[in-house]
Amino acid sequence: MNSRRKFLYGAAAGLMVLGSPALATARLALPQERRLKLYNLHTGEKVTATFWADGEYQPDELAVINKLMRDHRSGTIENIDKRLLNQLFQLQQKVESRNTFHIISGYRSPKTNAKLRSATSGVAKRSLHMQGRAADIRLPGVELKYLRQAALNLRAGGVGYYPKSNFIHVDTGRPRFW
Repeated sequence: MNSRRKFLYGAAAGLMVLGSPALATARLALPQERRLKLYNLHTGEKVTATFWADGEYQPDELAVINKLMRDHRSGTIENIDKRLLNQLFQLQQKVESRNTFHIISGYRSPKTNAKLRSATSGVAKRSLHMQGRAADIRLPGVELKYLRQAALNLRAGGVGYYPKSNFIHVDTGRPRFW
């Protein structure tokens, strides 16, 4: 355990003795971890990754997430925008769920995006999926319309609603919805 963490835990333990106002302050001082549980519907891969801890991003955990959210058609792995991971984490906190996000689509290569665009409607020519800045998701145990509303309330980027396909789209672009 690093010295900063030891200090914070020691200070928190000392403050707990002092009563509830001090306890509230101690909770704020403790390092926060950001963890996501993800399941890729196309590959069957599952991961639980603590992507942020002790005030910094965890490169090994980010690499695990990047691999899971890769373009499953081409196998291409790209960096997923850290803001998107934070957005997913915040969304999960907002809906008070510890369930695993189902990833329908994360990163998409330009070639995959072009192929999908020619085959179906609703695929943007300049999709943020091609930059690792978007994900199509669902969260079992959370009603889709509730998940959508929670994402909209974050005002963290774009939110698409696809009830017939049972997923929402979230991205780190400008706040907008469809």
